[in-house]
Amino acid sequence: MEELLPERFRQWFAARGWAPRPHQLALLDQARQQRSALLIAPTGAGKTLAGFLPTLVELSSPLPLHLSPLAGRGRLAGAAGKSGEGADEIAAELATEAPPSPRTRGEGQAAPHSGGLHTLYISPLKALAVDIARNLETPIAQMALPIRVETRTGDTPVSRRQRQRRYPPQILLTTPEQLALLLASDDAPHLFGTLRRVVLDELHALVTSKRGDLLSLGLARLWRLAPQLRMVGLSATVAEPEQLARFLLPQHHSPAPVSGEGEQRADIVMAGGAAQPIVTMLDSRERLPWAGHSARHALGEIYELINRHTTTLVFVNTRSQAEMLFQELWRINDDNLPIALHHGSLDVAQRRKVEDAMTAGRLRAVVCTSSLDLGVDWGDVDLVINVGAPKGASRLMQRIGRANHRLDEPSRAVLVPANRFEVLECRVAIEAVAQNAQDTPPLRRGALDVLAQHVLGCACAAPFVADQLFEEVISAAPYADLPRRDFDDVVAFVATGGYALQSYERFARIKQDQQGRWRVANPKVRQSYRLNVGTIVEDTMLKVRLVRSRSAGSGATGAIGRGGRLLGEVEEGFIESMVPGDTFVFGGEVVRYEAMAEDQVYVSRAHDQDARVPSYMGGKFPLSTYLADRVRRLLDDRRAWASLPDQVRDWLSLQAELSVVPGSRQLLVESFPHAGKHYLVCYPFEGRLAHQTLGMLLTRRLERARARPLGFVANEYALAVWGLGDLSALIRQGRLDLDALFEPDMLGDDLEAWLAESALMKRTFKTCAVISGLIPRRFVGAEKSRRQVLFSTDLVYDVLRKHQPDHVLLRAARADAATGLLDLRRLGDMLSRISGRIAYKSLQRVSPLAVPVLLEIGREAVYGEASDDLLAEAAEELVRTAMG
Repeated sequence: MEELLPERFRQWFAARGWAPRPHQLALLDQARQQRSALLIAPTGAGKTLAGFLPTLVELSSPLPLHLSPLAGRGRLAGAAGKSGEGADEIAAELATEAPPSPRTRGEGQAAPHSGGLHTLYISPLKALAVDIARNLETPIAQMALPIRVETRTGDTPVSRRQRQRRYPPQILLTTPEQLALLLASDDAPHLFGTLRRVVLDELHALVTSKRGDLLSLGLARLWRLAPQLRMVGLSATVAEPEQLARFLLPQHHSPAPVSGEGEQRADIVMAGGAAQPIVTMLDSRERLPWAGHSARHALGEIYELINRHTTTLVFVNTRSQAEMLFQELWRINDDNLPIALHHGSLDVAQRRKVEDAMTAGRLRAVVCTSSLDLGVDWGDVDLVINVGAPKGASRLMQRIGRANHRLDEPSRAVLVPANRFEVLECRVAIEAVAQNAQDTPPLRRGALDVLAQHVLGCACAAPFVADQLFEEVISAAPYADLPRRDFDDVVAFVATGGYALQSYERFARIKQDQQGRWRVANPKVRQSYRLNVGTIVEDTMLKVRLVRSRSAGSGATGAIGRGGRLLGEVEEGFIESMVPGDTFVFGGEVVRYEAMAEDQVYVSRAHDQDARVPSYMGGKFPLSTYLADRVRRLLDDRRAWASLPDQVRDWLSLQAELSVVPGSRQLLVESFPHAGKHYLVCYPFEGRLAHQTLGMLLTRRLERARARPLGFVANEYALAVWGLGDLSALIRQGRLDLDALFEPDMLGDDLEAWLAESALMKRTFKTCAVISGLIPRRFVGAEKSRRQVLFSTDLVYDVLRKHQPDHVLLRAARADAATGLLDLRRLGDMLSRISGRIAYKSLQRVSPLAVPVLLEIGREAVYGEASDDLLAEAAEELVRTAMG
């Protein structure tokens, strides 16, 4: 099959001492057969070159691959027959023929490319597109190929964007948002009519979010504009490659489909031969914390690892952790090692500076977040350190792959758990990597707010007929099962805002003409779309103002005065899980949450020194279901404890002696008194989001049982609820039934009632309203203030809830809350799993397993990690209590 490579390519490989890898040649063969393909390959396998190789070969010759003298040979190298007689004459004859019309061209055929845009490369990151362009220029220049490569991102000057539309390069590297913008222009048929190939890099990262939904709809439009189009997907190893392969082909539908019928999948090419990574866990010499996420105890050991290696990437899970760790490393950097910082909040110029320094080999270490999970590939990185638990096996493998970027040499990684529970997670993650086990999420169902944005974009490009657009939309894999009713509701929403809003002219963005086609209502709609395209809505900060309590003078239901002294800002995500009356620590004092209006949070001083709903400031990635299940099985297997550090093994042994270690399918529930209150602690091991939802619902049920709950706290592994009522006595007397308390029906009326009074749905609705284009973020010449956006969305939300509860945006918001913010499916699966399997233990004091979650109570919610000294002091007291 190596004969598929033209001579100049073979010479180029040979000059570097390389040989084309089998999967690279396999993609060339797929291109020869005019087939779309998904390449699954580990980092370092040369998958980017594999994705572009068919394009480079095609553009280096006047003949496309399938018309070359090599066409028709067998797929395997051993099956390739000898070239036919007179091959050169046949090639010359074909070269002088006029290409067949695209409309009459048969399946599997394509005309020779005659200019214009040939290949579109789409990346999830702007930095990755820029880096790939730089890497592509090298072989193009060295082989003197007549190919022009350009990038188009949000950083590209307007003049260059305009030129690209008039005189497109053969290869354009861009992002999903820029593709949506290009498709919304009236010259999209001209620009994309010559398109032959789309290369989707890091596809596994693109398809798990609303950006993937937007991209899928863009691909559906490309398939219509360029029927000869073929797709190449590039991905790291994933759990279900067959589902990912559906993304690369238009889906067909039969009138009465059966399960799996009508699903179209691209061919899957698997790259093999990667060396098994060497992954270890730091067995710290220092005392391992019971809680916390800073890993400050291991700073000296992390620095030693950096000092012993050439170049190290130090991954953390949040930007605040990155900032803290970077500062701490410089504080102990007695050898003056060049250490840099890289995360998404840094200015783009600063990030490029760090990337260039890494490329030049001038840095010994970079402290980074997920900004480099998919980023620039550096061959000189010889170690990856992951600080904190990885949260997912696939994410960990992606990070490990940044080290030793060579397929035939093992990558090396060290995991540094920040607390004792994280040791368990790190241990099972290492085992998962050794077994090449994956936990990537399945292909998501397309969101309706993204569809609304796409519908408007289609109208901006040209008038459309609803029936034709519907057929186009359901060819996209995430929308393959979209009911026609939902599609019609989305079109009606874009046209009028929906039944409840149709009397407001500003919500009418498209109108139907006499031919039944939908077109934009006016030119301003087109301008607004171009300013607001995309699905990324930045998380925002809310201002915290100190006011008088409602109970002070005006009664508990009285109005609060506006204004008040500004205390600072707090993350919106922290506030949205709270209800009025909850207390939290802010700036060193306890405040009571009174209300939220627009972008202002109103609080009053509280004398209660116990924060009701403390914030858990851990990693923002959720613990994967797969790793959670492995942690439960590790706890259930006493023999497996031998592989754990002594400190953790002793901790679990003490738990088994004083209480119970839960079985893999059990839910352990403990109750005990502590510090004048009564606690109920359970250990679902289902992740923070599911635990927070469970805590909210349990608190409501305990209130009805008159257990007088005061609040709850959740981390990734456990949930603690506390109150004034003696929970142990209530359970002992039969007045509190644990089986009934954890009944799955809590996801019904209890959930609806809680959502009705929480701010979470309003926040979620706001995001959906912005993505759908109902409430623009930006206007011509100015960006709409957050106050204006929130004021608009709050009003619209209230109107729709009252007059049209089944509105498209309310349905979209509920779907988002269920999957992203509440993790309802996972919580429901957990409640079903533990039914009849609750292990209850009534204790006289805190159990060893409960210490970590109790240490989360009262943690500083605004300024990041609590003081290590204070945390250690609290831990010592709790540990002494637990051990009697």
